Amino acid sequence: MTKKEEIINGYTIKYHANGNTVWSKGKVVDGQPDGYWEWFRVDGTLKRSGNFINGQTVGEWITYDTEGKPYKTTHRK
Repeated sequence: MTKKEEIINGYTIKYHANGNTVWSKGKVVDGQPDGYWEWFRVDGTLKRSGNFINGQTVGEWITYDTEGKPYKTTHRK
């Protein structure tokens, strides 16, 4: 099953399989993620965030606990 996806104000928004809650949000340039992206759990809490340049992960990436508080930070080159 293909997840629901739409583009709003230049941001690609993908939804969980339920079709109602946002799974991820960010910009796509030339078919690749670019800039700041966020991923969410089914309940709507933030799960992970970070940046892309031309589809490659870069900089600080943060993973959040089930309450949406940062608990792990990794750095990508």
